[in-house]
Amino acid sequence: MKKTDLPGGQPIKVAIADDHALFRAGVKTALSMKKDVQLIAEADNGMQLLNLLKHIEPDVILLDIQMPIMDGIATLPEIRKLYPEVKVIILSMHDDSSVISRMMEIGANSYLTKNSDSESIYQAIVTCYQQEFFFNDLTNKALLSGLRTKRTVEQTLPQDVHLSEKEIAILKLMCEEKSTKEIADIVDLSPRTVEAIRDKLKSKTGVKSMAGLILYAVKNGLVEG
Repeated sequence: MKKTDLPGGQPIKVAIADDHALFRAGVKTALSMKKDVQLIAEADNGMQLLNLLKHIEPDVILLDIQMPIMDGIATLPEIRKLYPEVKVIILSMHDDSSVISRMMEIGANSYLTKNSDSESIYQAIVTCYQQEFFFNDLTNKALLSGLRTKRTVEQTLPQDVHLSEKEIAILKLMCEEKSTKEIADIVDLSPRTVEAIRDKLKSKTGVKSMAGLILYAVKNGLVEG
């Protein structure tokens, strides 16, 4: 895994919300070994995390699903609404495809189970920070499973959507996990223009997230499923 290339050598700031103190301590110990990642805040539940976010600015949040007072399912949409630039990695005991696809669809940047090793967690943090998403076997399987079984997803996709060659090219590159800057360099556009096209793609296809765009691309044969 390449080291982060951050201006001024600043580490990636991470916050964690999990009601198991021992698990938080284990993650904190593991991340303390990495020079380019810094754990700056811990919370027992989603409500406490949202209160902390009024005072701190993490780059990445590690979020549990099952927590008292306010769980991850309720917390994630609030983070997306209030802090859209923050990357959110779900760390949960659940490995059910329906749960994973749901969390990806409502805004998670990655999904890991709690038995993931520390290097996988570190890799997910760095990749989400640099490239927005970190896909693994769990997320890929869940998204494809959701594509096959969730008829509601198919029903919400507009029929006869026409995408330009440029839009299709950018959608394919997004599915290859290219960062906005990498895509901009490849298609010879500014990063801001690429972001505008990504928003237009969501509008055209009727989806709300990157996960939805991937489902759309696979369903329509734009990428290998």
